[in-house]
Amino acid sequence: MKLLKICGGRTLGGTVRISGAKNSAVALIPAAILCDENVKLLNVPNISDIDNLAIILRYLNAKVEKISQDSLYIASCNIENKEITEDMTRKLRASYYFMGALLGKYKKAVVSFPGGCTIGSRPIDLHLKGFEALGANVEYDGNKVIITAEELNGNNIYLDIASVGATVNIMLAAVKAKGTTIIENAAREPEIVNIAMFLNSMGAKITGAGTNTIKIKGVNYLKKCTHEVIPDRIEAATYIMIGAALCDNLVVENIIPEHMEALIRKLKEMGVNIEVTDDKVYVNNKNKLKAVKVRTLVYPGFPTDMQQIMATLMTQAKGVSEIEETIFENRFQNLYELQKMGAKVKIVGNKGYITGPTKLKSDNITATDLRAGASLVLAALIADGETTINNADYILRGYENMQEKLTRLGAKIELIQI
Repeated sequence: MKLLKICGGRTLGGTVRISGAKNSAVALIPAAILCDENVKLLNVPNISDIDNLAIILRYLNAKVEKISQDSLYIASCNIENKEITEDMTRKLRASYYFMGALLGKYKKAVVSFPGGCTIGSRPIDLHLKGFEALGANVEYDGNKVIITAEELNGNNIYLDIASVGATVNIMLAAVKAKGTTIIENAAREPEIVNIAMFLNSMGAKITGAGTNTIKIKGVNYLKKCTHEVIPDRIEAATYIMIGAALCDNLVVENIIPEHMEALIRKLKEMGVNIEVTDDKVYVNNKNKLKAVKVRTLVYPGFPTDMQQIMATLMTQAKGVSEIEETIFENRFQNLYELQKMGAKVKIVGNKGYITGPTKLKSDNITATDLRAGASLVLAALIADGETTINNADYILRGYENMQEKLTRLGAKIELIQI
């Protein structure tokens, strides 16, 4: 297990560059299986989820090479379609993308159910119903799912929920299916657009990504390509909120502003001093913050992945702020840790009420999931004294070089292996 020790109460500032998007890269790497030649992925974040996906690819006999600090070469033409076991899938939720990729290429996938953060029920029934609609047969054997098809045929698929995972997995399975697949009520997140662009660069025929209707015309062959991972809007949001709480002047660079409109609008409503340009955000803590209400929604609404970090910023705003979580029912675990640090928090059902401003105090706290961990990093940076964050491995799953980036901004932070 890893710990983070943070001495808070320091004023920060400087420039931080945003890495490639975790939520895009973790789907692009399994999607590379579909290529009949080889691919190069650029702007890949250096995080533990990527390392774990590479382990699975190598287990399947793919060739995976790191050709620079943020670039991967993947050749999957010699893959052995083997069962992906629980010891591999339990480390990350995104392991379920191997279902769609292997089914799409080999008409068979045997994959144990995925792990990941404990933020609530995240069933994969929509994924499996989508595979069945394409002609696959789904069976269960203990903790693994066996998906097979003599052939896959395009179909019209309506998603009861605009699920990112289901949208991507169905795209992966449908790319080489016969005929045309239409996904209705598809998720619209920027990461889905990035994944569709990757597949199209290989020769897939996907239109409508970024809208609620995606059309996929099946092809027989996918050629080599080079593709770049988009900047991580959740990492960017994290640093912007650090800037709003603690920085005299912070520049967050390598962002796509339109991916962050919901957050930026809400921060301006709070009174945050923020300026947005083509690929940068300038932010500081010179204004007093006001309480706001946040309701998480699918894109382009306020992202569930940002609300936990926002909760910490709310502790510094005057009045009673409200968070309504509509996506995951177990995503308030960070609020209990914030209470240990002196935050005034009340939880009623799927709503959290945070009264501020509150002077947070250092403590020994625990990250219960990735974004909860980021929430606690911000809290530790705000609090006077030294805070210890246990289970920092969660944070390393999704934030590239967080210790180094924060240190360059003036933070006093130490990563310890125990």
